[in-house]
Amino acid sequence: MIRAIVTDIEGTTSDIRFVHNILFPYARQHLATFLRDQQQQPEVQAALQAVRDEVDQPQADLATLTQILFSFMDQDRKSTGLKALQGMIWRDGYLNGSFTGHLYPDVLPALTAWQAQGLKLYVYSSGSVAAQKLLFGYSDEGDITGLFSGYFDTHVGAKRDVTAYHTIAAQIGLPAEQLLFLSDIHQELDAAAQAGWHTLQLIRGEADGESRHRQVTDFSEIKPESI
Repeated sequence: MIRAIVTDIEGTTSDIRFVHNILFPYARQHLATFLRDQQQQPEVQAALQAVRDEVDQPQADLATLTQILFSFMDQDRKSTGLKALQGMIWRDGYLNGSFTGHLYPDVLPALTAWQAQGLKLYVYSSGSVAAQKLLFGYSDEGDITGLFSGYFDTHVGAKRDVTAYHTIAAQIGLPAEQLLFLSDIHQELDAAAQAGWHTLQLIRGEADGESRHRQVTDFSEIKPESI
């Protein structure tokens, strides 16, 4: 019996084009100014230190770190420090109304129904927990953060790393066989399955011929009670 559902964001609850065409360019456009103006803030300092540690350049100054961060963006690198800084920049964009967090129309009805059935809902994304809360807090459908019992990001491990799913299961406090992970990326689902989780792959476009996971085209097709 499924007792908790953990969902990815990009390509799963939300169009990946929102992230790549709206969020990423906004962060790139405002990065240098944000770092210059906010570099003394403790959360910014912590994120910059994480970048120094990641590239093993303990003495890197702000100009060097800025260029490193731009290179991380070019690589779409899943850097915890970069993700934290992006989340801080996106916060300004959400607050000033530059954009709202995209949700596919099938997502909210399913999440609401699952919560009403007593299922616990969680998010696991490579974006920072702060960025996740912003997307759902300022979504196209308003603030839906109340639907979720918790959020996980790469602090628990990479999404293709089996140990990350062991860690999440332990923090949720349920055995793996009672957990369902939703993602559009089969390699992430492979890792979850190896950890003993149930999996479903969201296919918003063409089918994934290399995947061994059951594929659905939207949230309305997901029936946790029959898994």
